[in-house]
Amino acid sequence: MPEQGGAARPRPAATVMLLRPARGGAARGGPGEGSMEVLLMRRVRSMGFAPGAYVFPGGGVDARDADGGLPWTGPSPQEWARTLGTDVRMARALVCAAVRETFEETGVLLASEPERAGEPAITLDTASEEWERDRLGLIDRSRSFTGVLSRRGLVLRSEWLRAWSRWITPRAQPRRYDTWFFAAELPPGQAPRDVGGEADLTAWTDPSLVAPEWEAGRMPMLPPTVVTCAELAECRTLEGVRKARRDIVPFEPDVREVNGRIRVVAPDGVEYPLPDPGAAP
Repeated sequence: MPEQGGAARPRPAATVMLLRPARGGAARGGPGEGSMEVLLMRRVRSMGFAPGAYVFPGGGVDARDADGGLPWTGPSPQEWARTLGTDVRMARALVCAAVRETFEETGVLLASEPERAGEPAITLDTASEEWERDRLGLIDRSRSFTGVLSRRGLVLRSEWLRAWSRWITPRAQPRRYDTWFFAAELPPGQAPRDVGGEADLTAWTDPSLVAPEWEAGRMPMLPPTVVTCAELAECRTLEGVRKARRDIVPFEPDVREVNGRIRVVAPDGVEYPLPDPGAAP
């Protein structure tokens, strides 16, 4: 439904910056100094949204993401509502969408068995055939995320997520999203897999290299991804990400003409090319 003035109403969405310690000294400082990498996926060129762009795993909120029966630990939906600046129902849906979409697109699941005193944590093997049936069932909506976790006796670990930012697609775009960005560290024992048909490449990347690669035209991506990777690079380490102070306020980039070209102006004042029609954060 259009907003006042004819602009398309933005659809709520969630995306996750999946992080891990750097391997082989790839990031600044080397593994010994706690450097990190972020997971980026390159969308296939046949996609209607952001074809060929590097993105974080994520997607739109589904109606069932707001299910109040979802097994859950960590900050409550009420606490998340205060952090994210939403009502409780939307906060629950955004956290669920972040975890569900990450699992659907990478096979990484931010969930576990409930913690029990004196018992070691069990590493999830989400690469099994049974888990793959669940993952595909979530994608075609024949299974609910609440049902998948409940049947396996698992809980969504909301404490593994860190709210980072919120971007709204400019009004000039025909397809718009109101996207909450989260950071999360790769759970022990899990690894992302090349699954699904939306991406043709999945790669761990030093966030400090993203902006130079984007400027050189080797890593096409939308402005929020470039800006967010630059923010991660400023944190330098996983500990830096944990300690970063973030105020989650909605930001809709300014679209203006600069030297005869239409540009998107990010919060830090940096100008980016306007994405192709239909693209969104």
